[in-house]
Amino acid sequence: MKDLTQGSIRRHLVEMAVPIAVSMLVQTLYFMVDLYFVAKLGDAAIAGVSSAGTIMFVIMGLTQMLGVGTVALIAHAVGRKDQPDANLIFNQSLVLSAICAALTLAAGYGLAGAYMRSVGADAATTQAGITYLYWYTPGLALQFALVAMGSALRGTGIVAPTMVVQLITVVLNIVLAPILIAGWGTGRPLGVAGAGLASSVSIAVGVIVLSLYFVRLEKYVGFHADLWRPRLETWRRMLAIGLPAGGEFALMFVFMAVTYAVISTFGAAAQAGFGIGSRVMQAVFLPAMAVAFAVPAVAGQNVGARHPERVRETFRTALLFGTVVMLFPMLLCQWKPAWLISLFSDEAAVIEVGAGFLAVISWNFILSGIVFTSSGMFQALGNTVPGLIATGTRLVTYAVPAIWLSKQPGFQLHHLWYVSVATVCLQTLLILWLVRREMDRKLGALAPVA
Repeated sequence: MKDLTQGSIRRHLVEMAVPIAVSMLVQTLYFMVDLYFVAKLGDAAIAGVSSAGTIMFVIMGLTQMLGVGTVALIAHAVGRKDQPDANLIFNQSLVLSAICAALTLAAGYGLAGAYMRSVGADAATTQAGITYLYWYTPGLALQFALVAMGSALRGTGIVAPTMVVQLITVVLNIVLAPILIAGWGTGRPLGVAGAGLASSVSIAVGVIVLSLYFVRLEKYVGFHADLWRPRLETWRRMLAIGLPAGGEFALMFVFMAVTYAVISTFGAAAQAGFGIGSRVMQAVFLPAMAVAFAVPAVAGQNVGARHPERVRETFRTALLFGTVVMLFPMLLCQWKPAWLISLFSDEAAVIEVGAGFLAVISWNFILSGIVFTSSGMFQALGNTVPGLIATGTRLVTYAVPAIWLSKQPGFQLHHLWYVSVATVCLQTLLILWLVRREMDRKLGALAPVA
């Protein structure tokens, strides 16, 4: 356990954000590696895997539901110096992760076909997406165990072990991807099925390695079978924080699904270009997201320790860091968007769509960093409903105009990207007002312990 209630806030944020950024980069590389090799299979394969990959927003929503509540409550417990409660939260998160994994397997194999038929641009794209999901679903189910363990460590101020495990899994995925997708060394290429299988095997190894860390090295929280009996009151505490945060990511899935549906009339090349552009965007968001992911632990421990000024300082510092780290990727996407897309495809139509998307959407980058940091502060304060409200507002202001525009004569893809920029501006203004109100309400009543 690392005490984040003393010492430099800036140092704590940096020391946590750097390993988190590495872990998130490693996680993103799962998709980038798959995308690189799948791109060699043609536009339908790219579009299918990219469309299927939007399911990750559902899984991220569910893992957020689990992980956010775990981080916040364990951080509060650490701040109060309440180790028994931290252990209870961790072990109950393992129970919830097992339930979520079972539901993911059932939904993945039961609904993959229906989902892909609703968003696929053509039959080949739909089939590629279904095949990918069938082989990647076990990996999606195992994500919950990784999140439960990683979130518990983050709540205690420890992030390096998760980074190391993620690095191991991505190296394994990089080795397996060409073997399984392209058939290197075996002469039996599996195509998009190999992409899903490579990720699933790699995630399984990651779960095993991180479990061994808890058994052999972790001392503050650990596996305790006597704490695995379902505790509904503990679940209520976790879900009260986690459900709205998970809802934010679920709404992001709806946002992406609306986009894929709207652009489906432009064909597989357009979906492939948007898919690659979205993956690049997710990658360049990593530094700001890493800063935001450090906020719940740093601010959360100080909420538990009843240090309101340190909580406010955490938010101000994180906003500054997030703005700085998003400036460079914004300029890069303004300067060389086509080059970024060309790393994954040499199809002129795909590059044109992806580059156009990045050139416009990059104006959102700094604002998105502010939104991420604000969401992290809501988690630290133990009330994530305002973040859900801000995201829900953005979905409405985006989806309604997007669907209406798609029905108009002369509709072009860049119209959609400009709508997205406008809605993020509105979301940023709203979330800043909400986070200021929540800090005034929560921290004003947070008198230090005598």
